[in-house]
Amino acid sequence: MQPYLLPIGLLTLSNLFMTTAWYWHLKYKGVPIVTVIAISWGLAFFEYCLAVPANRIGSEVYPAAQLKTIQEVITLIVFAGFSTFYLGQPVTWNHGIGFALIAAGAFFIFRG
Repeated sequence: MQPYLLPIGLLTLSNLFMTTAWYWHLKYKGVPIVTVIAISWGLAFFEYCLAVPANRIGSEVYPAAQLKTIQEVITLIVFAGFSTFYLGQPVTWNHGIGFALIAAGAFFIFRG
């Protein structure tokens, strides 16, 4: 079961770093953009250190389209939590419907 679950775990951790790298600074608009870029690059390094092995390991059990779909679904879930709990911008009904439509697309990617 590890080859199926390990990539999902690594992609989840990777997305935590990625989402933080992209959006943490929205609460700190006074920080100079050059500083924001440097900090975000540092966070992105760890994101890549997790995403690359996740895809390498995951490619043993998932086709590339499924790996990308897993990553996108995880991204939406992580972003929804980050937006709500860190940025204080909760997910609205429209966001939920949009995410549900993306999830419907994911269903067809995994459908035999």
